[in-house]
Amino acid sequence: MGRAKVARKSTNIDMTAMCDVAFLLLAFFILTTKFKPQEAVPVVTPNSVSSKVAPSKDICLITVNSDGKVFLALDDKARRADLAELIIKDKKINLNVAQFRDAEFIGCSFAQLPSFLNIPSDKRKGGSPNIPGIPCKDSASNEMIEWMRLVKQVYLGKTLNILFKGDNGVKYNVFDNVLESFRKNEFDRFQMITNPESVPEGTELWKEFKSNKSVTKELDSEN
Repeated sequence: MGRAKVARKSTNIDMTAMCDVAFLLLAFFILTTKFKPQEAVPVVTPNSVSSKVAPSKDICLITVNSDGKVFLALDDKARRADLAELIIKDKKINLNVAQFRDAEFIGCSFAQLPSFLNIPSDKRKGGSPNIPGIPCKDSASNEMIEWMRLVKQVYLGKTLNILFKGDNGVKYNVFDNVLESFRKNEFDRFQMITNPESVPEGTELWKEFKSNKSVTKELDSEN
């Protein structure tokens, strides 16, 4: 008697659960991703072997491009609004606080602020000819001293991380005038933003790094 044949059925895998998990992960990454903020102007930063990570909040960023244009940016919108109110009171300038709060960077003198804020955000680029930058090319008209004084008042008693991002081709006098604005307002600590690179092999810094690494390994083995 012949053997009964069992009908073959195709394997069916239910992918519903996997699709749900995939879309949940996608939604999670989209909601938690922190997009890179708009830069005032593209700059080519100098290389360095520092591996220190820049802070991600409570930031006052000073950017200088190769033409010597200086830009100032605060990452906190509430602090921007406070700064606008202080400028109105201190400089007697009629400003739109909402416009100032939404401006991701400032690149003009105090007198030009109202017209600067009226420029559409998509045209408010650092490389544009109509964006002059904060006056800082000579010590006689260094408005950065006043800007940093006002920033200091806004952040009084609060955490403030000053970042300085300068183009590799910026002239020294502009660089020094920005530093002078820090000194005048007693900002003794700030962090330079550079392009990280590995320590050149054979240099004194490389030898020191290797020595410190070996000491760490010995301490780990003892523990």
